[in-house]
Amino acid sequence: MGIVAGLDSSSAFTHIVVCDTDSGAVLREGYAPHPVEAKSAEVDPQVWLLSLGEAASGGLLEGVQAIGVSAQQHGLVPLDRQGNLVRPALLGNDRRAQVAAADLVDSLGGRQPWAEAVGGVPQAAQPVAKLRWLARAEPENAQRVAAVLQPHDWLVWQLLGRPARRTTDRGAASGSGYWSAGSASYRPDLVELALGHSAALPEVLGPAESAGTTPEGLLISAGTGETMAAAFGLGVAVGDAVVSLGASGSVMAVHHEALADSSGMITSFADATGMHLPVVHVSNAVRALRGTAEMLGVDGLEELSDLALKSTPGSSGLVLLPYLEGERTPQLPHTAGTLCGLRRESMKPEHLARASFEGMLCSLADALDVLRGRGVEVRRVFLLGAAAELPAVQAIAPAVFGSQVVVPRPAQYAAIGAARQAAWALGVAQGSLDPRTPPAWQGATAQVLEPGEELAVGGAVRQQYRATREQVHPGAFAGAGGSE
Repeated sequence: MGIVAGLDSSSAFTHIVVCDTDSGAVLREGYAPHPVEAKSAEVDPQVWLLSLGEAASGGLLEGVQAIGVSAQQHGLVPLDRQGNLVRPALLGNDRRAQVAAADLVDSLGGRQPWAEAVGGVPQAAQPVAKLRWLARAEPENAQRVAAVLQPHDWLVWQLLGRPARRTTDRGAASGSGYWSAGSASYRPDLVELALGHSAALPEVLGPAESAGTTPEGLLISAGTGETMAAAFGLGVAVGDAVVSLGASGSVMAVHHEALADSSGMITSFADATGMHLPVVHVSNAVRALRGTAEMLGVDGLEELSDLALKSTPGSSGLVLLPYLEGERTPQLPHTAGTLCGLRRESMKPEHLARASFEGMLCSLADALDVLRGRGVEVRRVFLLGAAAELPAVQAIAPAVFGSQVVVPRPAQYAAIGAARQAAWALGVAQGSLDPRTPPAWQGATAQVLEPGEELAVGGAVRQQYRATREQVHPGAFAGAGGSE
């Protein structure tokens, strides 16, 4: 028996969990917010270290034998030849690289060559697009860039005392736009295409490898991105999908191979175990509920949920296409939301309330079908986010998704996943664990919901939604596979 720690350096805070190596039980936790400036589109990475130090205060890490690091994805930390920062780190929420991403697509000859090269099409958030933006917007800084890291890479490097060797893992690398999850190799020519010259890239470690040992003898595992760490912390496997309900939403699933996708709907990540984690994003999830609540003048999502449950499946024919901020899946970036089926009998607050829940969940079901259409098996769906606790979501989701729905108790799953990775690397280093098999930690405590007799009703709700979507946006999913 031993203890390990996992730290998650998100966009807003650092959370650390200390876990038992055998069971995964959380023994103690630490938390610290990032300074206010860390929430902008660019930041001095030193604030991550300050937050980490505060979260680990009070002897939190006493007795810990290994640490795993999870961090916000898609950030770019540009270094010069001496390993010093060229400029503040560019974060994933920085949208200045949108034009640069489109420029890169054209520079390589279109979407298909990118899909063949790295499994997907450049997006503004990705480091490859940020490098192109840097080359065009700040050419003098771009010329000084000799090496590039992402946030988790940089934190691991700092914890190890800034050694000559810099590392990453396949999960974080797969989000860079210049590493292929399919071939498990870098495309340095794409870095040069974006930046204008070559740059050193971190060594990609396997899931159970360690990045090194601190001067104090603490083992540091490979680390990974937040998405991959959360999936590992949840314990998802083949047949599982994870639907995340934030203002926007995402659907990801464990799969045995990388999915090259020229449509741009699927981002082909690698996971933290040696498998793959294709992800589909939607631009609108809980923001559709909040917008409806404001329109109806109800006090918050709980009241909206209660109101929705006074309606019936199908919302008396009312259908909301929840594309309020444009939409990424399907690719309708300049569209708006649509409310259809208005009749005298449907013009009641409870029907609009339910239509907002059905619209949000049907949109996410569309995203699930994009994965299913590419051969991804989905037997059960993990539902994450505060909105997953709403009674209306729990009543509607199993039938609309057509599968068992699991609602885990709220926990810091990214930090737990990082700790599980640390336990794996420690066990391999000690000879007690197989590098192909992660430690079998206890699964997340969860509520399990079955579609039961409502499965046919859910199918009818989805058909009503599909028919409306096809009428308003004909062919929106053409070429996506499986959404129709």
